[in-house]
Amino acid sequence: MQRNLSESWSTILQLEFDKPYFKDLSSFVTSEYKNHQCFPKEEDIFAAFNFCSFNDLKVVIIGQDPYHDEGQANGLCFSVKDDIKHPPSLKNIFKEIGADLDQEIPQSGNLEKWAKQGVLLLNATLTVRAHEAGSHQKKGWEEFTDAVIEQISNEKENVVFLLWGKFAESKTKLINTNKHTVFTAPHPSPLGAWRGWFGSKHFSKTNEVLRNLDKPTIKW
Repeated sequence: MQRNLSESWSTILQLEFDKPYFKDLSSFVTSEYKNHQCFPKEEDIFAAFNFCSFNDLKVVIIGQDPYHDEGQANGLCFSVKDDIKHPPSLKNIFKEIGADLDQEIPQSGNLEKWAKQGVLLLNATLTVRAHEAGSHQKKGWEEFTDAVIEQISNEKENVVFLLWGKFAESKTKLINTNKHTVFTAPHPSPLGAWRGWFGSKHFSKTNEVLRNLDKPTIKW
């Protein structure tokens, strides 16, 4: 498995790379990519870290699994490549941004522009076998990404965590809420968005927090 991490992250995460569970995970992922079609592309597995350096990180959004259909996943949670139709959850994210900030829905669902502004778009599981949702869960990725969240909580201050849905909310236990801001809402999936995702205003609320900290706001 390629670990082409930016230097700001590789130093922080080296302890995880050296642990037995990660070595087992790496062997599993390498075998999966060799024997099956998997997403995202191997060089994009750690894209979330490479587009958002540890030093610049201001916001964390937590997803669960990469998209598992052809050409969708690009290594950033909820994000797709430029020419790919917006999946349902991403459509609802853009609808809420539009209502919250009075913006038009963008043509591209590629969220690299968020990541480059300091938004870590982190899936709990970083890989998946094609057309098999959840196929790489419970192989070690969750232990790795939980460690990432804990490292961010321990090493940084005043990060905004956006936790959408019960799964993401469960990560609150890893975050020091005395140092950081946590906003929770139902998942933007059409199955639950009507329960309170629409109207949550997480995007304007995040920018208000950043403004009060004299940090640059995010251009959503």
